[in-house]
Amino acid sequence: MANKESRLVYSTDVGRVHEREQPQVTLTDGIVRIRRETKGRKGKGVTTVSGIDLPELGLKALAKQLKQKCSTGGTVKSGVIEVQGDHRDLLKKELEKRGHNVKLAGG
Repeated sequence: MANKESRLVYSTDVGRVHEREQPQVTLTDGIVRIRRETKGRKGKGVTTVSGIDLPELGLKALAKQLKQKCSTGGTVKSGVIEVQGDHRDLLKKELEKRGHNVKLAGG
């Protein structure tokens, strides 16, 4: 690579240096909202659960239990639990058993 005719075209060594990201703390109003969404998922529906005031690891553990209860897959993105399929009623009952104030949001 030590060719006299070569020149630097692109380098990732320079530029903005980002500081380490701090853990995000989400402030909630105490109401867990469950909604069904299809936007941006090519028509496939998911049930989203937002407003749960738990740290990231607690949220992932809760998501795992809810996915097992629904017998389906899902994920946690930006503090929102996404469960594949329409499981609003089942998730509402399960979260109310756990002591959360739950509201079905959206249409």
